[in-house]
Amino acid sequence: MASSILIYGLINSIVLALTAIGFSLTYGISRIANFAYGAFYVLAGFASWFLLYRVGLNYFFSLLLSVLFVGLLGAALYRVILMRVRGMPLSEVIVTFALGTAMLELLRFFGFLGSNYSLPPLHRATVALLDVPVDFQRLAIVFVGVVLAAVLWFFTHHTKTGFAMRAIAQDEQAAMMVGIDSDHIATLSLAFGAALAGLAAVIILPLSFIATESGSNILIYAIAVCIVGGLESPIGVIVASLLIGYAQILTVAYLGPHYQMIVALAAILVTLILKPSGLFGRGKELEERV
Repeated sequence: MASSILIYGLINSIVLALTAIGFSLTYGISRIANFAYGAFYVLAGFASWFLLYRVGLNYFFSLLLSVLFVGLLGAALYRVILMRVRGMPLSEVIVTFALGTAMLELLRFFGFLGSNYSLPPLHRATVALLDVPVDFQRLAIVFVGVVLAAVLWFFTHHTKTGFAMRAIAQDEQAAMMVGIDSDHIATLSLAFGAALAGLAAVIILPLSFIATESGSNILIYAIAVCIVGGLESPIGVIVASLLIGYAQILTVAYLGPHYQMIVALAAILVTLILKPSGLFGRGKELEERV
């Protein structure tokens, strides 16, 4: 039991980190809370399925095109709509939530619902870790999570665009004074955030089936991880994913799987009461504002 909790707790934590990193990246750079995030996740899954089974494209090419597709949609979302309400947080939330809901309803309208849609796993082999059987898809999730963390760190610390993103995140006015285009960086942040949601989808969804209903669950998990860790903190995303991931596995082991969402919601509630800015957030606490 202990070995199983250790291994599957780590896998669940990496799943949560993959789910939340795009939401955190977009907010950390542009301060836009993208409530269409869950819809991008679901859309990438259905796009992959459509390209693979209806168009007949290569498996990996289908996944790649799906990720690029939702990334371009994220960029279009900013350029067409969000740029006009930038700086008005409530309007940003309403717009992204409405568009995300509309995308999910359109998928339902075109018949993409139920449990009839699924993506095949990368490989059907199973290996034993500490005498615990783990399928290859979950090992792939761990590999992708580790590689993605390394790639994002390198990108933000060793590329010109990454430096510009960090500058906008730290002080937008000062970054604009030295010639950094805020709207261009915000467009990239929405594109990267949506693409990361798509990447999480195509690597996680082979574990189950694709359902439009999962969009709201993904959004809640992403928000929970980001609130607990700190909305703009990559380190916070990792730590919060570990805390919530292991808490969920322990809950499943001793109470049942239907309590997983309660763990995420309880984590949001407790964090907002005790430390509203999150474990690694840079926001001001309540006592500093009164």
